[in-house]
Amino acid sequence: MRIDKIELHHVAMPLIYPWRTAYGEDAAIHSVLCKMHSGDKHGWSESAPFAAPCYSHEFATGVFEVTRQWLAPAVVGNGFETAGEINEAIQHFKGNQFAKALIDTAWWTLHSAITDTPLHELIGAQRDAIPVGADFGVMDSIDDLLSSIENAANENFPRVKLKFRPGWDLPMIRAVREAFPELPFHIDCNSGYRLSDLALFQELDEYNLVMFEQPLNHDDVVDHASLQAAVMTPVCLDESISSLQMAKQAIALGSCKYVNIKPGRVGGLSTAIAIHDLCADHGIPCWVGGMLESSTGSAICTALATLPNFT
Repeated sequence: MRIDKIELHHVAMPLIYPWRTAYGEDAAIHSVLCKMHSGDKHGWSESAPFAAPCYSHEFATGVFEVTRQWLAPAVVGNGFETAGEINEAIQHFKGNQFAKALIDTAWWTLHSAITDTPLHELIGAQRDAIPVGADFGVMDSIDDLLSSIENAANENFPRVKLKFRPGWDLPMIRAVREAFPELPFHIDCNSGYRLSDLALFQELDEYNLVMFEQPLNHDDVVDHASLQAAVMTPVCLDESISSLQMAKQAIALGSCKYVNIKPGRVGGLSTAIAIHDLCADHGIPCWVGGMLESSTGSAICTALATLPNFT
């Protein structure tokens, strides 16, 4: 499959409400869209690392430029029969997982178009329907949050994820659990805490949460292992799992009992599938996270979520 041309688009998608997390606030989602051409066929991919390097060291303008200046020229004009081959062509560039994800994932969607095979079937799907959850950021008031959760519950969302940060922490959780005693929900800390906050997480054990997502540093697996050993609630790693190697280290250390896999964060669908398989082999459930992408990125995440070890 020869790559004839790559088009890149940096877009900003305004949000109806600001997205607030432990690392700040976003009024729009900055995303990079990639259209990869081979003959009269094309495939799309998307990376949405945000406008500023707050979730990770990458940001949308940087992803656009890294892909335009280095990654795209490394593959355009060449043929790649497997995703492994196209990844090998860009592996000498260090890091830049969100940028590499554009190339890898576009290869998959282009291959899907050329073979006329749905993406979820191409990657080995074992189901045609998946559960989805509702996700809520930091809001203006706890009452606003409770109202939003009630709406989600009425719409039969099976689970809820709540952003969690200093100042929007234990009192918020207490209010949610009192209002919804049976609701499965978990907190996403976005690296907002340190191991010195252990007492807080031990207190949170009382609230029957599904998991603590990325409570500690964004690139840590060592302190997370200490935290997991000291609490009953499962730890889920997100930002820390930036590659297959980091997933191997986290599993070896016992750093988590769940893994959130985002194709952009790990370098594309190929690595996302490899991490899924690794976790399955070690009895660690995974789930697919999103970066507030457009429907292009959301469709890719949905296809990934059809693999069997995603909950």
